[in-house]
This record gives sequence, structure tokens and C-alpha cells, in this order.
Amino acid sequence: MTQPRYEPAPPRVAILAYDQLATFEFGCAVELFALPRPEWPHWYQTEVISFDSGPLQATGGILISARQVSALDDFDMLVIPGWSAANKVIPAGLLDAMRALHQRGGRILTFCSGAFLLAESGLLDGRRATTHWRYADGFRQRFPATDYVDNVLYVLHDQLGCSAGSAAGLDLGLAVIREDFGYDVANSVARRLVISPHRQGGQAQFVDTPILPRQDRFSATLDWARKHLHQPLGVDQLADQARMSRRSFDRHFRAATGMTPQQWLISQRLTLARGYLETTADDLETLADKCGFGNALTLRHHFRKQLGISPSQYRQQFARSATHQAQPLSPHG
Repeated sequence: MTQPRYEPAPPRVAILAYDQLATFEFGCAVELFALPRPEWPHWYQTEVISFDSGPLQATGGILISARQVSALDDFDMLVIPGWSAANKVIPAGLLDAMRALHQRGGRILTFCSGAFLLAESGLLDGRRATTHWRYADGFRQRFPATDYVDNVLYVLHDQLGCSAGSAAGLDLGLAVIREDFGYDVANSVARRLVISPHRQGGQAQFVDTPILPRQDRFSATLDWARKHLHQPLGVDQLADQARMSRRSFDRHFRAATGMTPQQWLISQRLTLARGYLETTADDLETLADKCGFGNALTLRHHFRKQLGISPSQYRQQFARSATHQAQPLSPHG
């Protein structure tokens, strides 16, 4: 007798609304997790909730009505779209509910200053976290037990995620979608948002960075490089493509991205390799050649150095059949 196929339950997501809600961060959370996507079965089932009695006022005088709750027992993930960096009064029961959610394996994601609320719960004690660069000093002073990380777009570990800023919440959300539904689905969501599925670099590229001369030529060079990653590109070749001296190119590149050209090339090739590992059955030698690493030994070296696991382990964890629609992992990761 044929056994019925197991169909995983859709992950249940709560987006936290609060008084003086940050509208942009809230919109990012809604776009990522609440927008219906009927083309993918088992997509997130999302609800906007609040621990406050409403209505709630958001940025710009917008009024929001959300279901008031006293616990998070009905959800597998909580998204906190911003929070006050000052000592905002926290609704009764919210911190306990967050701790209980994480204790039973649920996720908590924060966008921008939302990390302040997560830190208040104590869940970030001894763990890595980040927030917008303008709040970094205040965050460190208030939460010295947290391992604050500079110059990253987001941190995601142990079912806790923090994004560096408002738009970086999209990067964090895409990372979670990729973890739950795979490479193809995350890329499709990114295309609909008209953003990169995985940005490189960190906050350094956004902190009072001057506009670079010959920006169009510089950007065109990066676009050209992405299309030729399978070739043995060198930094001198990129500088020639940009019609810059090697010294000038290196300086402009670091100012724009916060990393060296060589680091960027490796990161781009690793992103390409991850996609191939998730969607093809190519052996590592073939895959390394497609990504410009030249051989499997070099691919393994950079994979372990940057991601902490081998390509084979990554494939076992994230591979999806190229001929079947991706299915999500369990709501608890």
C-alpha cells in the first residue's frame, strides 16, 4: 500500500506592529512574508499582530489595526520591523513571549533598530548581533553582553536574525527564504523585488561614502565580471576593463564595496557555486570549472574558509531537484 506523501505545514509568521511603527521596515516584512505567492505551495502563513491595544500610529500618521495577542504560541517566526533605540516602554508579556518562541525552536528576525527589542529579551546575550551603524555605539553601551558585529548586512544564527538597516532587512529575509524554500524560490522573490538575491560587502559601503568618479564604467565592469566568472579573471583584467590603473581601481573598489577586488571575485564565485550545488548534480570538478575556481581543491578551500562547511555538506543540506519544485524545510529550520 502506498504511503501518503508528507506535506509540511506552512511556516506561521507574525509581524509585530507597535505604536510609532517604522513604516518602511514594516512594508519590507509584509512584502517578504505576507504577500500571497500561490505559485509555491506551503508558503508562509502570515499575520500582523500587536501586544498593544489599537489602533496604532505609524510613521506619517498612518493608523494600523492589528489583532492583539498576549502570546506567540500560534506562530513559528516573529518579525520585528524596527523599534525605538531609546528606552521605549515594552508591552506586557512581549519579552516573555519572545523567549518562549525561541525556546521551542522558533525564529525571531529584526530589521534595523528592531535589534534593541530582541536584545532587551536577553536572547542576544553571548550571541552575535548587529543593527544600523548610526545606533552601534548606543547598542554596545546598553547591551555589553551581546557580541556586536560591525560591517555586515545581517547576522543569522541559532534562529535569531538581525539586519544592519532598513533595506538590509530584505537581505535577511531573502536569506531566510533561501533557507526554507531553496535557491530558485529566493531568487524569484528577489527578481520580483528587483534587488540582488545576495548582496556582497557590509555597512562600510554605506557610511558617508562619496560618489565615485566614472561610476557608470565601474558598475559596468562589475556587471561584466559577473557574466564572466567562469573565466580565470584577475584583478588586472578588471582594472583594464574599467580603464583604470590597478592602484586607482583597488582604491575605488574598496571604497565602494568594503572589500578587495579579489575578495569580491571569490564571494561572487561562491554565490554561483551555491546555486549550482542546490540545483544541479554536477561533480565538483565540473562545478569548479563553471565558477572559475579552476579545480575542486580550490573550490573546497574557499567554501570551507568562507562558509565553514564543505561543498558536499552544503549540497546535502540545501540541494533541491532541478526538475521538481522546491519544498520548504520545517518551520523550525
